[in-house]
Amino acid sequence: MWRHERALLEAAGIEVIAPDLPGHGTRMGERFSIDSAMLTIDQAVADAASPPLIVGFSLGGYLSLHWAGLQPRSVHRIVAASCGTQPTRAALGAWRALARVIHAFPDRGLTLNNSLLGLAVRDRQLAADVIAGGVALEVMQDALREMCSLSVTDSLSRIDNEVWFVNGTLDHFRTNERSYLRVAHHGRLIHVKGATHLVGLTRPVEFHRIITEALL
Repeated sequence: MWRHERALLEAAGIEVIAPDLPGHGTRMGERFSIDSAMLTIDQAVADAASPPLIVGFSLGGYLSLHWAGLQPRSVHRIVAASCGTQPTRAALGAWRALARVIHAFPDRGLTLNNSLLGLAVRDRQLAADVIAGGVALEVMQDALREMCSLSVTDSLSRIDNEVWFVNGTLDHFRTNERSYLRVAHHGRLIHVKGATHLVGLTRPVEFHRIITEALL
C-alpha cells in the first residue's frame, strides 16, 4: 500500500524503509504481537542511515507512538496517520466480534474487504497496490487483542519528539485527536479535507505534500 508514496520519495533521492509488520505482507504466516512489532520498528530504524522520519498509518500509527514512548528515540519526527481514537476494550471487543462474523464467510471476508476497498479508493492502481501486498485477514484477532494493552496518551506523555497527527476529515478514527494534541509535548494536528480513514490512498497528493514537509 506504500508503493506509490515510496516511488515518489525515492525519485526525490530519499531513502525509504517500509517493513512488513508481523502477520502482514511477506510475513503473513507469522502471529502478530506488540513485542514482535516493536522489534520490527527497531530493526527498520537501525537500518536507516540517519535519524529517520517515522510514518505510521492506522495500526502502524498506534505502534509507532507506542514504540516512541518506550524510551527516548533518535528520530527526526513522527507522523501518526489515521490513529486518532484511543483503543478501548469495549470498542476492540466489538471489532473482534465483527471480525469473527466476517471470518465465517467462505473466503474469510476477502471479497467483502476488496469490495469496500474499491468503493473507498477511487484510484484503481492504489487499490490494487493494497491487494497486491496480500490482505492480512488472519491478523485481525491477534492485532485487536494486542491493542488492548496500548494507551496512546501514556505514550504521548513520554515522547519528546515532534509528533504530527494526520487525519482525514471523514475518518471515523479521530474522536480523541484533540486530547492527543493536548498531551503531546510537541504536537501538530493536520486535517486532510475529504479524506477517509485511508488518508494516503484517498488523498495521495495531499498526503505526499505532508510527508515531504515533515522531512524538512
